[in-house]
Amino acid sequence: MTRVSNFFGRLFDALAMLAALTLLAMVIMVTADILLRNLTSGGFPWANEVSEYALYAITLMTAPWLLRRGQHVRIDLALTLVPPRVAWLMEAASDIVGFVVCLVMLRYGVKMVVESATLGSITIKNLVFPEWWLLVPLPLCFALIAVEFAFRFERLIHGARGRRVEATSVS
Repeated sequence: MTRVSNFFGRLFDALAMLAALTLLAMVIMVTADILLRNLTSGGFPWANEVSEYALYAITLMTAPWLLRRGQHVRIDLALTLVPPRVAWLMEAASDIVGFVVCLVMLRYGVKMVVESATLGSITIKNLVFPEWWLLVPLPLCFALIAVEFAFRFERLIHGARGRRVEATSVS
């Protein structure tokens, strides 16, 4: 199990690096677009649209990585106010609920992708392409997050019966 978890950890790190490079490319593209619009009559008419898609992709690529690092949205204060054993139980419950929610989102995400592809839906803005291309990353992301919730639960079960280290950002 540790080797599989380490593999996913490396995958999440690679996705986070890809997200950072995507952000860098987006910054360069937007800067070039602004410069071209101000210095010439040109520019990239598709730059805003690509930026929107890039932000979506960056969010999905970093979500599993942030969860693994414990830097996702949490209510740390509640965990520090309760006894360590109760905090541990709250962590376990949140891992289970998170896993189930991800499976539900995965199911509906796959359904959306299949329906979009079956209907032949297309996205028409400056760029024209099949809609399902935009939808595919969503169920993939939720699948990866579900995997991480399973690993979190496994680490929690085999660890100390107290709050997680990342639950201490609030003193």
